[in-house]
Amino acid sequence: MPIHIVVANRLIKIFGALIKALSYVFHAVLPNYRFTIPDYSSAKCKSKKQQQIPKIIWQTNFTNKASFPVYINYLFNRLMSLSYDYRYVSTEARLEYLEQYASPEVITAYKQLTNGAAQADLWRMFVLNHEGGVYMDIDAHLVWPLAWLIKPEDKELFLVNKEHYTNYLIASTPNHPILKETINIIVDNIENRRVDQGVYYLTGPVTFNQAIGEQKPNSRFYRVTCIQGSFTNEHFQYIDRPRSKWTHVDNKDLLK
Repeated sequence: MPIHIVVANRLIKIFGALIKALSYVFHAVLPNYRFTIPDYSSAKCKSKKQQQIPKIIWQTNFTNKASFPVYINYLFNRLMSLSYDYRYVSTEARLEYLEQYASPEVITAYKQLTNGAAQADLWRMFVLNHEGGVYMDIDAHLVWPLAWLIKPEDKELFLVNKEHYTNYLIASTPNHPILKETINIIVDNIENRRVDQGVYYLTGPVTFNQAIGEQKPNSRFYRVTCIQGSFTNEHFQYIDRPRSKWTHVDNKDLLK
């Protein structure tokens, strides 16, 4: 692994740990104070470099009213993606987007989902396949500037951990065959109510890996690309909805 990026990773983690520690104090003093993540933020630096993957970052969450560390996480990502536009899409706006652009099968499947994380799994695949760009989970952050990670010729940039491809960061051109297949797998899982193994298998990374199969897409190791949890944790991410993370959901309640 490139030593300079590994060093950056470690320094960011130290900075993130300080932010988390400070956040406990901040929210003890101001328990109800929230920061607003904007629906749209334009690129701060216009780059002349052309690339196949659109220069737009997509994020979603159950609310854009963020705790202190989640907002710092957002600001840090904006610093690391100055040549990219940014779009936040709310829970309500996700469905509106799908109703405008998706097929009846995808819309029906989405409406069957009761869990926000599962909904976001399907939505991220659809929006990237429809418009392209870069999706990141709200608690994920880059460890190196995005403009230096994505090359002009790249049609995708997937993230791989020690075990498999993960879906908390995905960069893609529109109409990508792997994303199309992932959408098909998720819809089929929902239609056949395969909920026994939870979100991870119903809509999550397992479906993405099934779509990839034996293919070798362009990918990077997560530690030198994008990681999770340095700035925030479950407490701060779900500060207004304790124990609402997908890991706490009963599998039988995942579908209507």
